[in-house]
Amino acid sequence: MVFEMSTGLIRGLGTVVVFVAFVGLTLWVFSGKRQTEFAEARLLPFADEPQPDITQASETRSTRP
Repeated sequence: MVFEMSTGLIRGLGTVVVFVAFVGLTLWVFSGKRQTEFAEARLLPFADEPQPDITQASETRSTRP
């Protein structure tokens, strides 16, 4: 018995694999165990920015209209 894999079968299997990967990734991202890890990662783009000095900024700000 020879089993021929048609193009439609290969595309269908590819679709199933991608769908399973999508569902798995979605469950991984929205799991509660990863909440603290993702909260830290959410702030990474701002990690290299210098923090403003609040006391200095209020002294140099003008209040004139």
